[in-house]
Amino acid sequence: MIFDPILDLFRGKAVTIPPLDGAFRPNQALDDAPLIATLPDVDNALVHDGRLVVSSGRKLLSISSTGQQEVLQEFDAEICATAASASGTLAIALVSGSLVLDREALPLPKEIRCITALAFAPDGALWLANGADRIAPDQWARDLMSKGRSGSVWKIEPGSRAPRKVAGGLAFPYGLLANSDGVAVSEAWHHRIVRISASGPIETVVDNLPGYPARLSQTADGGAWLSIFAPRNRLIEFVLQEQRYREDMMASVPPEFWIAPSLSSGTSFLEPLQCGGIKTMGIHKPWSPSRSYGLVVKLDARLQPLSSLHSRADGIRHGTTSVAEHEGRLFITCKGAGMLVSMDVAEVR
Repeated sequence: MIFDPILDLFRGKAVTIPPLDGAFRPNQALDDAPLIATLPDVDNALVHDGRLVVSSGRKLLSISSTGQQEVLQEFDAEICATAASASGTLAIALVSGSLVLDREALPLPKEIRCITALAFAPDGALWLANGADRIAPDQWARDLMSKGRSGSVWKIEPGSRAPRKVAGGLAFPYGLLANSDGVAVSEAWHHRIVRISASGPIETVVDNLPGYPARLSQTADGGAWLSIFAPRNRLIEFVLQEQRYREDMMASVPPEFWIAPSLSSGTSFLEPLQCGGIKTMGIHKPWSPSRSYGLVVKLDARLQPLSSLHSRADGIRHGTTSVAEHEGRLFITCKGAGMLVSMDVAEVR
């Protein structure tokens, strides 16, 4: 109706988030999964030269299925993204804005300073996700609270050293899955997966996810794994509509206490979301609203959700940022908890 825009000024807009149902039905699979290793800031799981490789702060580690560790490389800044090609080429991005390709630094445009994901295409082209143009990757909460839309996706053609911008104006792209036709991108602040091709408009593949999606990786059966690093909840969605409140909060409150998603929670009495429906008689309800969560989603070949693995509000394995499938097992980095966990792929239905 013609009066709806006027009425919205008085009645506001409904704050809704999708329920955890269907393919997202809650369980305790992540909390029940065997622990492989405890590593600070564990992130970026991938398979390289037949070995499972993860990052832990400034270190790149090889880890066996029993938890034995070997330091492969160490850098002067934290590792924020990794990728390995079929031919064995290894790409590593640092929070300082550097991109290292087989131990050689590549020059990058000034606009690329927040690399959140890397992915090699079958032809050897390297795709880059640049989360935002003015912040470092670890300042993602500020970009969300500022309602940032400055993310971009770039491509380095085989044999080239110059990145070419393919798409811009994205709301913090955080995951990439490349194929011969283009690349699938998880767009965190829009809670969706989009597909970007060399020609044609951006196509939405999955929309209205119940959390903020992070990295994508290939499954052995032709589908994909999607890690979701934090949940959506009504309070945060409401705060995102209140510009003056957000500006005051960011100016006067330490970032770890913002009403914003988090990789982990429950460590300080100063954190928001601790009253009412969170705890009853000292027990943390698994279904209570939470700033952090653990969630991994299995997608089919069309990138549609099939099933999921959870660490709920009362769990600890939160901040799931990457997944790697290796030798019939699934390895999941829970960055918020500093844990690498594993399970048999056959157990994921």
